[in-house]
Amino acid sequence: MGMRGKVLGLTGDEAVAYAIKQVEPDVVAAYPITPQTIIVERISEYVANGEIKTEYIAVESEHSAMSACIGAAAVGARAFTATASAGLAFMWETLYIAASCRLPIVMAIVNRALSAPINIHCDHSDSMGARDSGWIQIYCENSQEAYDAAIQAWKIAEHPDVLLPVMFCLDGFVLSHTLENVHTLPDEDVKEFIGERKFVKVRSHEGREVPFVLDPENPITIGPLDLYDFYFEHKRQQVEAMKNAKKVIVDVGREYGKISGREYGLLEPYKLESAEVAIVGLGSTMGTAKVVVDKLREKGRKVGLLKIRAFRPFPYEEVIKELEHVEVIGVLDRSLSFGAQGGPLFLEIRSAFYDFERRPLISNYVYGLGGRDMPPDLIMQIFDDLEKIKEKGRVDVLLKFIGLRE
Repeated sequence: MGMRGKVLGLTGDEAVAYAIKQVEPDVVAAYPITPQTIIVERISEYVANGEIKTEYIAVESEHSAMSACIGAAAVGARAFTATASAGLAFMWETLYIAASCRLPIVMAIVNRALSAPINIHCDHSDSMGARDSGWIQIYCENSQEAYDAAIQAWKIAEHPDVLLPVMFCLDGFVLSHTLENVHTLPDEDVKEFIGERKFVKVRSHEGREVPFVLDPENPITIGPLDLYDFYFEHKRQQVEAMKNAKKVIVDVGREYGKISGREYGLLEPYKLESAEVAIVGLGSTMGTAKVVVDKLREKGRKVGLLKIRAFRPFPYEEVIKELEHVEVIGVLDRSLSFGAQGGPLFLEIRSAFYDFERRPLISNYVYGLGGRDMPPDLIMQIFDDLEKIKEKGRVDVLLKFIGLRE
C-alpha cells in the first residue's frame, strides 16, 4: 500500500501514462500502435491541456521516435517513448544506438505478438527479440508494478554506474486494457525521488573535463565511427554497465519502497521455502500462478514459484540461491527461440545451473502465444507434470506446448 497519495482506477496503459506525467520528462516522441496507443494518447492530452511542460513529438514512425529520443537524450534531456510488437521491430537499429551511446532513455513495451499472421494480442516475442540489444529489461505482473517501474526506471537508467536505457514491459490487453486499483504517489514525491538528471564527466576534444552531453560550448563526440581499434573496448564497457545494473536495480527498488511501501528487487520468490517443485516465469501469468500455488499448498503439495522481474541483467546467482533446494523446475516462456532447445527464459535458467553441483531437473513449457489464455487449470497441469518428472527422476520431453491443439 502506498504511504501517501491516492488510489486510482487505471488500466495498465493509463497507469504508465500517469507515472510519466508525474515524472514530466523533457521529451516524449512516439508513434501509436495497438495495444500501446493509450499511453501516448494520454500523455499528449496532458501536454495539450497544459498539465505538463513536456515537448511532445508526433513522429511518422517508431524508428523516428527512438531517433528523436536519442537526439534529445544526447543533449541532456530526459526522453521517453512507448511501443509494441512491429513498432519495436521497426526501432531495431536505433535500439542498439541508444544503448551503445549510453543514453538513459526510458521506454514502455506493451507486449504483443509479432506478425505473421497478424496478431494484436500478447506474447513476449517482441521484447525477447530485443534481449541482446543492451537495454535493461523489467517485466511487470500487474498495473501497479507498471506504474512503479515507470518511475524507478529513470533512477536506474541515469545512475552513473549504469547509463543504459531501460524498457519496462507489461502484457498487452491483459494489463494494458484492464482496469485495476493503482496506488499512486503524490507528484512532489515522484519529483523528489527522481531528482535532476546528473551527468558524468568526460574529457573533451580540447582536453577539458566536461559533462557527457552534446554542447557546442564543450564539444565532444557521441556515437562516432568506431572501427576495430576501439569498438571492442566500448562493448566491454557496456558489459560492465549491465553488471552494475543488478545492484542499482535492487538499491533503487529499496529506496522506492521507503516512499511507497512497495519494495522491488530482481526477482520475487513465492512460497519457495519448502518447495520440491516450482515454476519460473515472468509477466502477468505469474499472478494467476500464485493463486494456483495457494490452492495446491492448501492440499499439502510442496510447490512454489519464482517470478523474474529483471530479465536483463539476468540474475543468475539470485536464481540459484532461491531454487537450489528445489528438485524439479518448470520454466514458462511466452515466446519461442526458433532452433534452440527451448524458450529464452528456459535457456537462461538452464545455463544458470550448469556449474551447480546438484542440478535440478528442468523442463520448458511454452504457452500463450498470440494472446492465448493461460487459465489456472493449465498451470495445474504443469505442476502435475512436474510431479511426474520428480517421480521418474528424469525429463523425457524437454519442451512442451501448453494449451495447444496438436
